[in-house]
Amino acid sequence: MANILSIETSTQVCSVAVSKKGIVSSHKETSVSNSHAELITILCEKALTESDLTFSELDAVAVSQGPGSYTGLRIGASTAKGFCYALDIPLIAISTLKAMALGMKNQVTFLENTLFCPMIDARRMEVYNELFLPDLSVFHPVEATIVEENSFDQYLKKHTIYFGGDGATKCLPLLGNKTNATFIHDFVPSAVWVAALAHEQYKANQFVDTAYFEPYYLKDFVAGIPRVKGLR
Repeated sequence: MANILSIETSTQVCSVAVSKKGIVSSHKETSVSNSHAELITILCEKALTESDLTFSELDAVAVSQGPGSYTGLRIGASTAKGFCYALDIPLIAISTLKAMALGMKNQVTFLENTLFCPMIDARRMEVYNELFLPDLSVFHPVEATIVEENSFDQYLKKHTIYFGGDGATKCLPLLGNKTNATFIHDFVPSAVWVAALAHEQYKANQFVDTAYFEPYYLKDFVAGIPRVKGLR
């Protein structure tokens, strides 16, 4: 029986889940801004306690690998790697957008010509997105897209597309009235969906090298202008 701790920190939501044989036994999350570093270990401890497990009984740790918030991904990755090193267990990396697509798929009734487009807010009118078929195979690869009125028109001509995530909320004014475009409101990434994919990868022995694993940022990090006097 595989006991897996799954971590999702790619956006404002900090989410953890504990699963046994692929079944989530506990799930904890918060959407308090800038609290990932402060709360993630506490959430992990609470989820394990609720599942009647200790850290030493874990068989693997899974982490949402991005794309997403640079800081959030760093916190999730460093926490997951720390647990793996301390417990001598493998690390599983899960595509953030694929996990989101799985969650979206489980919330709607869809037809064969459906596509799922999870979106994560990047900046301004830019979003990280990827198009998935109902079997979660990739229809169009991940990219950072500056959304305009004609964005996705070539796909909407032949497919119903479900949009979800904080990036989709930002794009609703531009895409919301288009034929075949459907928005899943208030959808956020969750460790629950990371856990479902992590179980399959665990069974297939699909692990990453803990020492060399880095989150998938998609874009280089750009530091803001320091606000502390004397550092400009």
